[in-house]
Amino acid sequence: MQENGPVTSASLRPRTPTSSLPPRLIATDLDGTLLRDDKSVSPRTVAALAAAEEAGIEVFFVTGRPARWMDVVSDHLHGHGLAICGNGAAVVDLHGGPGDHRFVKIRELPGPRALDVVRLLRAAAPGTSFAVERTGGLHHEPTYPPLHLDPAESVAPAEKLLAEPAALSDEGDPVQPVLKLLAYHPELSPDAFLAVARDAVGEHASITRSSPSALLEVSGFGVSKASTLAQCCADRGILSGEVVAFGDMPNDVEMLTWAGTSYAMGNAHPDVIAAASGRTVANNEDGVAIVIERILANR
Repeated sequence: MQENGPVTSASLRPRTPTSSLPPRLIATDLDGTLLRDDKSVSPRTVAALAAAEEAGIEVFFVTGRPARWMDVVSDHLHGHGLAICGNGAAVVDLHGGPGDHRFVKIRELPGPRALDVVRLLRAAAPGTSFAVERTGGLHHEPTYPPLHLDPAESVAPAEKLLAEPAALSDEGDPVQPVLKLLAYHPELSPDAFLAVARDAVGEHASITRSSPSALLEVSGFGVSKASTLAQCCADRGILSGEVVAFGDMPNDVEMLTWAGTSYAMGNAHPDVIAAASGRTVANNEDGVAIVIERILANR
């Protein structure tokens, strides 16, 4: 179940542009991309996803969300049902429905590395508070703000939350491995906090962000939406040039760079616009659906 050996962002770039290949897989972010601001999926988008799959193009949801927050798309699976969650930390089969999602692949953040990150960020950005995302739920510090109405499994200092060893399954795998660490700062701007954190942490872990607040998401080194998507595509014999990707926030940048064709949403962060090969309209204007319809019309 565990995935060994990080895939670095340097290994993700296609050697030559291959975007002229017919698309075989659509990889789309959710919040700010596929979902409207009210977290709904428009009827036009539902129809476009179904039409893509009917045409033989696989669809992957690729999100920073944990598996337990995937109910928002559970009614729109069509033929697919695999999602990359936690910014690449897990591949999840959504077919079981709410509460029954099955983890297919896990790329955990080792506890000792997570403790190193906590130590380094406390020194580099005093006032940082932490939460620990495990496969079974969220655990956070007393000072971590309730950014989402997500009841914590436990509340304690991060050092204690991470020092507690996870129980082992019959196969010897951790039952609840750490998927990612969340770090929040009450005063720094989001991009400034990201820059400080990346400089302080270096190669101890991969750090990104998708929230409009100063909330960072910390994964195992080399773990990202892009690297896990690359592995899933390799399993299917799909080339990067056969992938069309959509995103709007910094945690999408590597995926958009890796995919042969990629689109920044009209509401995207400047770094995303710079990374993508194309641009579509905003999430509230069905930007993903418009591109899918164009792809199908040109087949």
